[in-house]
Amino acid sequence: MLKIENLSVAYGGIEALKGISLEVEEGKIVTLVGANGAGKSTMLRSIVGLVKPKAGSITYQGKNLFAVKRHDLVKNGIALVPEGRRVFPDMTVLENLKIGAFTRKDHQEIKADLEWIYTLFPRLKEREWQAAGTLSGGEQQMLAVGRALMSRPKLLMMDEPSLGLAPLIIKDIFNIIRKIHSQGMTILLIEQNANAALHLADVGYVIETGRITLKGTGKELLDNEDVKKAYLGESVVAKK
Repeated sequence: MLKIENLSVAYGGIEALKGISLEVEEGKIVTLVGANGAGKSTMLRSIVGLVKPKAGSITYQGKNLFAVKRHDLVKNGIALVPEGRRVFPDMTVLENLKIGAFTRKDHQEIKADLEWIYTLFPRLKEREWQAAGTLSGGEQQMLAVGRALMSRPKLLMMDEPSLGLAPLIIKDIFNIIRKIHSQGMTILLIEQNANAALHLADVGYVIETGRITLKGTGKELLDNEDVKKAYLGESVVAKK
């Protein structure tokens, strides 16, 4: 579905990505784990057109993503849950969710999808008319995920969904990711929390200083001694 080949990105004289390749197959959860500054977010910015690579290619369903305008990504079935949630703080929960469906015209289906979001996140239903900026961090993360789902994406990309959240809330978020995936969603998950992410992932990649250093199933990477030493010491465990 999504294929990145030999992608290189430089900021000034510093090379942030050094020829990375990664593939997301339809129906899979693929995770990219790595330390802060390893290049995870740079890769995401390249996918959504915020960064222009100096070399390499990104294709989505066989289409060259560099030729797709940023505002057309949602129409092409790509949605991003950004790092830091970035909800619209002065708008209500309901208004934030409806913004996620701004490209859609199927009003009855939008209503049905709203109810689906509320079954995934009952707390959002309880706070439907509350200003998003007054929600807790965990609730804002739920809202950001729900807003992205309202566009009916084929590929859901999530940038550090556990960042800044308490362990119990992290467990809730990853359970929701698992539930969304069980309903057929393809997910690209960018995470520092390697333990939680690899327990979910069908395929995992490890990135270090702009290079992909390891690839394997989630289980293979969880069992890898180098991964254990580098990333699993203090991570939150999200057991299946």
